[in-house]
Amino acid sequence: MELTLGFSPCPNDTFIFDAMVNGKIDTHGLSFNYVMEDVGTLNAWAEQGKLDITKLSYSTFLHTVNDYALLHSGSALGVGVGPLLVAKSALDMSKISEYKIAIPGFNTTANLLLSLAHPTAKNKSEMIFSDIETAVLDGSYDAGLIIHEGRFTYQAKGLTKLMDLGDWWEQTTHAAIPLGGIVVRRSFDKELSATIDKIIKESIAYSWANYPALAPFVTANAQEMEETVMRKHIDLYVNDYSTDLGETGRNAIITLFDKAKAGGLIKGELPASVFY
Repeated sequence: MELTLGFSPCPNDTFIFDAMVNGKIDTHGLSFNYVMEDVGTLNAWAEQGKLDITKLSYSTFLHTVNDYALLHSGSALGVGVGPLLVAKSALDMSKISEYKIAIPGFNTTANLLLSLAHPTAKNKSEMIFSDIETAVLDGSYDAGLIIHEGRFTYQAKGLTKLMDLGDWWEQTTHAAIPLGGIVVRRSFDKELSATIDKIIKESIAYSWANYPALAPFVTANAQEMEETVMRKHIDLYVNDYSTDLGETGRNAIITLFDKAKAGGLIKGELPASVFY
């Protein structure tokens, strides 16, 4: 049985999916026709129901939960992993409504956290996450919301941190930060979804068993990223929650849904379970 699968070319995703899409482990009769795209595209495709299995921002999951169910493995979730709001120099955050802000997508978890922390920050424009630092440096934007490897590179590029949205979330909710998850079509039967979940978990285990070696699948797709940055990326975003969300991870996701609903960012009721 062939299934369509979408994930990003970032090191955490290629690390997670390498073994299962490249024939390194038993995939229990399943094959995966995969595509790699930036998070904004994956989110848009999730809203269209384009793929059978996909990585998406938890913010997008809030709006697609009736079509997709969450897997227990593959997530990017944790502590100290949040998006950062940066600028060329310190800005008065009381005037954030006046600032032009570049964001990696309106339906990213990063933007959801910014909207919850600063509801008056409305002057936002979407762009590919890897272009945000340059857009702030050249003066096109007053500030930028950075994710992924930007967390490790912004200072070297001469940018200043205005706010760590992850710290804000952790201090406000005392919960881990749900960034992105792996979902499957809700129409899949429980047995198929459980098999996919198991394969992802085994794929992660394979990559860790061969770490610190970096597979060519990871390095070839890392967009000229330095090896040390790749390792920092993997070490931060692929953690115990990626193998299995556990009770702490599941509670963090429910907290995100609750906060988004209380803030008027989503409407309607959730399914009985956000999981398969």
